[in-house]
Amino acid sequence: MSRPPAPSASVKIRPGRLRDLDALVALEQAAFATDRLSRRSLRHFLVAPGASLIVAARGEELAGYALVLFPSRARLARLYSIAVAPHLGRRGLGPLLLAAAERATQRRGRKAMRLEVHEHNTRAIARYEKSGYRLFGRHHDYYDDHGDALRFEKPLDIRRRRRRDERGPVLPPRANRL
Repeated sequence: MSRPPAPSASVKIRPGRLRDLDALVALEQAAFATDRLSRRSLRHFLVAPGASLIVAARGEELAGYALVLFPSRARLARLYSIAVAPHLGRRGLGPLLLAAAERATQRRGRKAMRLEVHEHNTRAIARYEKSGYRLFGRHHDYYDDHGDALRFEKPLDIRRRRRRDERGPVLPPRANRL
């Protein structure tokens, strides 16, 4: 089986803008059959201080987005939605957007990111597990089709990671000591 092509160098990850609204609505319609975000909701999230709507753009085309919510008084962030244009799937844009969402979460000083995913979305579940997310719960009858949502979480404590990195590399013991 051949590997999917890597994301094009022409893909730029950036904050969403109000002028992206029409493209976001179109992407939402193309990417999801149910549980779609409305135009009004997307507009709100583009300007809300407690949200980060990150887009992947190929030139003028919107290739995907990730929406992260930062509830006040919480130490966690929530990946609320992530979407890639169907004709651009399997090119590494999902992992690219997920990594950007994690960086946004770390910049806001949140210790972890949580998300929900439909129990039958095996591709997304595999991606989240590969990216270090661990299953911790379930919401029954969560989606419009009455499917359950699996709840995942990934710790993103940058202080612990930074301290480990500051210690330097772990060197193997020397075989010959004089």
